[in-house]
Amino acid sequence: MANPWAGEVALTLDRQRHVAKLTLGVLAELEAQLATGTLIDLVERFEGGRFSTRDVLALIVAGLRGGGWQGTAADLRTVEIGGGPVEAARVAAELLARAFSMPGDAAGAGQA
Repeated sequence: MANPWAGEVALTLDRQRHVAKLTLGVLAELEAQLATGTLIDLVERFEGGRFSTRDVLALIVAGLRGGGWQGTAADLRTVEIGGGPVEAARVAAELLARAFSMPGDAAGAGQA
């Protein structure tokens, strides 16, 4: 089970449950690879509903890697994501919310 107090969010890939979380290390990697802007810009895109599929994919990969997964974005091309693209976007947003909020804050209190 994913632990929201630790910033974890669950994601199902090919019917196998994975735990994702944004550690400081993967956040630094994510910021380095962002095509435009900073992590704050990424948060603002999600808050404003202006995120791209590239943003979602980058967050999912970063979160999975923070949870111990050893794959890459290329590995996600052929997997079935439980809940599809809508669930992937929800998980990406939840990862951001949990990474940048204190436990118990409204922003990080959603269920995954």
